[in-house]
Amino acid sequence: MAYSDYHLIRFARAGRVLTATVAAPPINIVTLDLFGELARLAEELEADRETGVFILKSADPDFFLAHFDVAAILAFPVDEPARRDAGPNAWHAMCRRFASMDIVTIAQIEGRVGGGGAELSMNFDMRFGVSGKTIINQMEVPLGILPGGTGTQLLPRLVGRARALEIILSGNDLDAETAVQWGWLNRALPADGIESFVSGLANRIASFPADAVRLAKQAINGADLPLAEGLAAESFLFQTSIRTPDARAAMARFLEIGGQTREGELRIADLSGQLAAD
Repeated sequence: MAYSDYHLIRFARAGRVLTATVAAPPINIVTLDLFGELARLAEELEADRETGVFILKSADPDFFLAHFDVAAILAFPVDEPARRDAGPNAWHAMCRRFASMDIVTIAQIEGRVGGGGAELSMNFDMRFGVSGKTIINQMEVPLGILPGGTGTQLLPRLVGRARALEIILSGNDLDAETAVQWGWLNRALPADGIESFVSGLANRIASFPADAVRLAKQAINGADLPLAEGLAAESFLFQTSIRTPDARAAMARFLEIGGQTREGELRIADLSGQLAAD
């Protein structure tokens, strides 16, 4: 896919890995224009059959996505009482596309991320930060509002109810190391190591059978279901996976190159990588 006519996001492709870099000076505020581009990107990615892994990063080393534009929020209509939406609003729909699409989504967060930017990041499959530099902040309650972009629902699922309340109600910064301990970040990496780690992980995942990656993500997403329903979905998806030609070939090759031998099993991660290289 072309991913053309974007003004605030740049794209680079390496095989089945697509990287998007947000460049919205001065600090990557999520304006209505940037929101529009991110929402269109989510729709295009959802339909993309060439990409296996998507990385979102920032051109600004100090800011990933600062937060949603407060001036735009002040302009939202308030002349009628609040009402419940019949379905997901546009922001929620965008966020959930990144979570549910067949593509693996990774947020490479090297600087600050706050408000709606942090909420969007929580919908990605994985989040990686920089030790001593990445900062997460939910700044809504001090402004008299609350996180309205999936944050009140996803943050308790990531870090637990008590920690979610601390993050949201205090408006304090969450440092990278604590974010890893609490489950918000996958890892906090050195500043000079995050690029190589994330790209290496993305390329490794993208090298594996596409159906297996897609079906595994679907199965893991089923963990939000009641356990019996999730297990039924897992069983169906497993049965689907073993019927794919790539799976049959990869399993046969695994046995050929030393799988299920003592020597092979002692270096199983390397053996898996060798499968992808064959």
